[in-house]
Amino acid sequence: MARPLRVEFADAVYHVMARGNERKAIYHDDEDRHRFLDSLAETVERFGVRLHAYCLMANHYHLLLDTPQANLSQAVGWLQVTYTVRFNRRHRRSGHLFQGRFKAQVVEADAYAQGLVEYIHLNPVRPRRRGDQIAADRARELAIYRWSSHRAYAGLERKPPAWLCQDWLRYWGEDPTTAHRKYRKSIARWFEGTIKNPWDGLIDGLVLGGEGLLDKVREHVARKPAGVEAAWLLRRQQSDCRGRLAEALARETDERIRIWARVRLGGERNATVAREQGYRDGSGVGQVVRRIEQRSAQDKVLRQKLARLKKDLSSVLS
Repeated sequence: MARPLRVEFADAVYHVMARGNERKAIYHDDEDRHRFLDSLAETVERFGVRLHAYCLMANHYHLLLDTPQANLSQAVGWLQVTYTVRFNRRHRRSGHLFQGRFKAQVVEADAYAQGLVEYIHLNPVRPRRRGDQIAADRARELAIYRWSSHRAYAGLERKPPAWLCQDWLRYWGEDPTTAHRKYRKSIARWFEGTIKNPWDGLIDGLVLGGEGLLDKVREHVARKPAGVEAAWLLRRQQSDCRGRLAEALARETDERIRIWARVRLGGERNATVAREQGYRDGSGVGQVVRRIEQRSAQDKVLRQKLARLKKDLSSVLS
């Protein structure tokens, strides 16, 4: 698997995410979660990053932060190594805890901060299947969830941690009381209907923002070694391919064919598709793909349909 691209510059804003190795839990209990937050607090102090939001899940975490000193890899690398050492020592284990390098997308805060903060905070209650509505009775569950910055944004914490930067409250209101109230009202909307996923606007798997931010990222990539620029161009090609594929599948009603196309033609991981389609893991998606291919060997109509999809993408893939 290709290493995630890194674009680092002063005052860049990032969404950072990392999963446990083999998707296993990275916290066994609340003591582990406290140790992770302690490590996170040390990271903020040691590297001068500004942490705007976070959410800890069973086998992964999300951070929204900015780096005044252009030191993302150094800061998050230190966080993961430090927490891994502490986790391993406590549980008398050895080896990697996290699955490869962390992922980091560059974000234009003014345009996307509100949507990202809310979407990330909703992780503990959001349904596995993308697009499903959140059950209204889970609002109470979110309100008492202790392992994210949601309670601080909602004004439910008497004393939020000092290492959590609260500057982004301004996106909901000019004063804290107004901001907390408007944030709670905005969060409540998610329990009444489906709101657009902010990641639908992600460009090349790396940038969430407008042309100005995209141009800045391109400039930094161009200064890197040729291999990094080649990886960027490949990612852009894959992004174009997936956009073209979405158009080609717009009228396809057979969900199994849509899954096959996303995996075989779009290059998406089984696990990613599984999460969106409500499968427990990637093995179910793998079975769908194999069965479609087995059917196409005997079904001429299906075989022709798959061939047309491939042809529709040929100009992007060539």
